[in-house]
Amino acid sequence: MEDNPEKKSLRNLLLEKRDGTSFDLMKIASEKISKKLKKIRTFRDAQKIGAYYPIGSEVLTQDIIQELLSDGKEVFLPRVSGDSIDFKRIRDFSSLESGSFDIMEPKIECQTENELDVILVPTVGISPKGVRLGYGHGFYDRFLASHKTSTISLTLEKQVVKNIPKSDHDVLIDWVVTEDRVIETQR
Repeated sequence: MEDNPEKKSLRNLLLEKRDGTSFDLMKIASEKISKKLKKIRTFRDAQKIGAYYPIGSEVLTQDIIQELLSDGKEVFLPRVSGDSIDFKRIRDFSSLESGSFDIMEPKIECQTENELDVILVPTVGISPKGVRLGYGHGFYDRFLASHKTSTISLTLEKQVVKNIPKSDHDVLIDWVVTEDRVIETQR
């Protein structure tokens, strides 16, 4: 998907801002985000949960994934296939391997399941209305356009921006969870 220059510029600015976060601060923020995430009934009640393994300066999701697995939830991570993603079930972190873009993703033999109760969506920036800015590849927008599920963005408070230019293909996110607050976007 072709990016507009405004989105590209905003993405670079927000990534630079997020990349400047120290690991210690990110760890603290991630713990706060994890606690706030559990307050969302949609997440708590979900049995089949899509998550992602963090890259770069993304919110640390490993503890969330581990806790979900320990609680007996079914956890699925995305695996890139061409220009799309499929969610595959993991049993533990040994189900992962380095894949596209050097992102840890489920091994090919992991069971595919794209009908999930909720998906945690990686986010570069997001508006309080749920307009998400990703990395510009469109994987999640394409997936979410054809799979109706609840979506939650885990992001730092400094990544929430008033306005993000919305493209026709952008799928709105239902919930935004930062270290400071939980936003239900469709209310």
